[in-house]
Amino acid sequence: MIRDRLLGVLTLVLAGLGVGTVGYRILEGWSWFDSLYMTVITLATVGFGETHPLSNGGRLFTIFLIMGGIGMMTYAFSMLTSIVVEGELSDAFKRRRMDKEIEKLSGHYVICGAGHTGGVICAELKKTGRDIVLIDHDRAAIAMLAERLGYEPLHIVGDGADDAVLSRAGVERAAGVFAVLATDQDNAFVVLSAKGLNPKARVLACQKSLGVRAKLFRSGADGVVDPEFIGGLRLASEMIRPVTVGFLDSMLRNKDSHFRFDEIAVPSNSSLVGAPVGSVKGAQGGAPLVVAVVAADSDQYEINPPSSRPVRAGDRLVILGETGALGGLRERILSGSNN
Repeated sequence: MIRDRLLGVLTLVLAGLGVGTVGYRILEGWSWFDSLYMTVITLATVGFGETHPLSNGGRLFTIFLIMGGIGMMTYAFSMLTSIVVEGELSDAFKRRRMDKEIEKLSGHYVICGAGHTGGVICAELKKTGRDIVLIDHDRAAIAMLAERLGYEPLHIVGDGADDAVLSRAGVERAAGVFAVLATDQDNAFVVLSAKGLNPKARVLACQKSLGVRAKLFRSGADGVVDPEFIGGLRLASEMIRPVTVGFLDSMLRNKDSHFRFDEIAVPSNSSLVGAPVGSVKGAQGGAPLVVAVVAADSDQYEINPPSSRPVRAGDRLVILGETGALGGLRERILSGSNN
């Protein structure tokens, strides 16, 4: 790391100054300041001349100090030059700025894994206006993902199962965590670590092999997704209901499309509590459509709820609409404004 390299250079220079200062102090009996001054001009080889006349012992000590100082200063300057030339100093400042941005986040999503699945998640959350932090141990994988996305997401190079790395990603303030690493074992460790740091966060795990679904749930995952199972269903649907699948694809795959299914939970302090669903669902003019309602403490879907159904605290509204309109509706429901 750049910090370790800079500390190494600083330690080496301070050690040289210390040895020279103490040496002149002992051999010549000079003051500490005169000894330090002589050491500095000797190591820097500026040739200002001796501070005081030197004894033979002092001259011999100066010879060794010059010889050692040339090598030490050459190494120090070459190291500093390499840091600047390689861009490490710039990367360090960039990393510091990124860390500060991450510290400001709350209610964001942490994605552990910069593979294909992680990239799809990043793109979708970005498109729907969610804040994300990407974690992967492979810096090159993050760079490749950033190139595919067309922008560089906030990220941390490290192990997603490491508590310290998750804390740097602000997992204690996160709304959710995606465990999409290469193995089920790694994903299970991510789930355990994330749930340990933030039990309230929703943690989803990607299943890589058969027979581990139950184990991932036991590790604390709130949901487990098997890409091969989903892929099989997708292929079957493509065959028997291509128009329906095409409709969904037009939302998810078309870069110019900003229509999405979304969900909004109604808080108890919203002034919309008690109002009819018809005042929220909108039937024309591009307003979002309330497709279904899931009542509090229930997993049953009320498909196409009647306009007269009252909105209740804790209801989760499944909505279809343009992302900008969805954001406006979300703000309206959470703020309780009827305007």
